[in-house]
Amino acid sequence: MRIVLSSTSGVPIYEQIKAQIRAAILSGEVAEGQALPSLRQLARDLKVSLISITRSYNDLAAEGLIVNVQGRGSFVLPLDVDRVRGQLMEKARSSMTDAITAARTARVDRAALHTVLDQLWDQQ
Repeated sequence: MRIVLSSTSGVPIYEQIKAQIRAAILSGEVAEGQALPSLRQLARDLKVSLISITRSYNDLAAEGLIVNVQGRGSFVLPLDVDRVRGQLMEKARSSMTDAITAARTARVDRAALHTVLDQLWDQQ
């Protein structure tokens, strides 16, 4: 699993780490039961604080993607596809709510917002 961080993206480091580990788990790159790198090792490899790695791992555990086992490490849990889909849909809904609020503030009409969404969808 390769993690690439950007200090200029405006996204907190722990969020970048969490998102990339989540993507690796959801894509199957990191298999069920597989151990993640230790907190200290990953902090050393990425040259970031132990606090950033700990927060990322704790958030992933709260999402039900990994389990942190005291003294043994962190391991990928079996995927509960419905739960993961629900969490991702809630995140998408929240982001879209923020986008609608911003669009209304900027007086962007619904059709223009749909056009932007379609363009972004096609870029991904």
